[in-house]
Amino acid sequence: MRCPAVAGRFYPLEKKSLLAEVEAAFLHRLGPGLPAQTGCSRRISAAVCPHAGYAASGMNAAHAYRKIVEDGLPEAYVIIGPDHYGVPFRAVMCGEDYLTPLGRCRIHTGIANALRERIPDDCNAHRLEHSIEVQIPFIQYIDPDPQIVPIIMGDQSIDSAERLATALKESCKGRDVIVVASSDMSHYVPKDVAERLDRPVLERLENMDVEGMYSEIERNGASVCGYGPMAAALLFAEPSSVEILRYSDSFDSLGRDRSSVVGYASAVMYK
Repeated sequence: MRCPAVAGRFYPLEKKSLLAEVEAAFLHRLGPGLPAQTGCSRRISAAVCPHAGYAASGMNAAHAYRKIVEDGLPEAYVIIGPDHYGVPFRAVMCGEDYLTPLGRCRIHTGIANALRERIPDDCNAHRLEHSIEVQIPFIQYIDPDPQIVPIIMGDQSIDSAERLATALKESCKGRDVIVVASSDMSHYVPKDVAERLDRPVLERLENMDVEGMYSEIERNGASVCGYGPMAAALLFAEPSSVEILRYSDSFDSLGRDRSSVVGYASAVMYK
């Protein structure tokens, strides 16, 4: 079982406190409010969520998770996060259940078994990574019995995103899944610079333009950390439309250091 790496730092270590903080993210002035009843339309095939500490970005992520629950819960969540620690894989799955203070989150064995034929399965590579872990308590909050497939992208090139999207299409055939692309936007730049760098990237995402998104990031030097997962989600979902739900930054949520912020965005992709 993959044990928590950032519980007590990015989010509370104790179950009751964690539930309260997730709920507070929905109710925050930057949040969307608590979800209404669970829907059944199942139009959402992918989402983009930030992965910073909950006090900084949880209210932004809550926008995507409210949309998901009100649209309808899937059979499985494929969570793709960027690598922050130098894993020696283009993409690597963890086939062991993830543990959080809210309990065990099960792996979808059917998808994992199929995907294992296409990408490596190495849970040790996931041991330190937070970009997937921080999504799971939100998923456990909205879904009483979720199943996940966690994937770290070590190589975020467009070629790697295309390969991963193809592997997922083959492995998820006949399954009802949502891909959650875990990404923060520009890092440690002045507030006005972050918005200037991030808005064109989000416009490309909204226009479902993968190559344009890579071009914007490369041309302007936007330090978006999960552009590979966002690209893989777009290429997997092939959506009819993308809705940008919220853009904010660490100054908006924490109220300190306007000269060095991290940007956060949430979005959903519709079938």
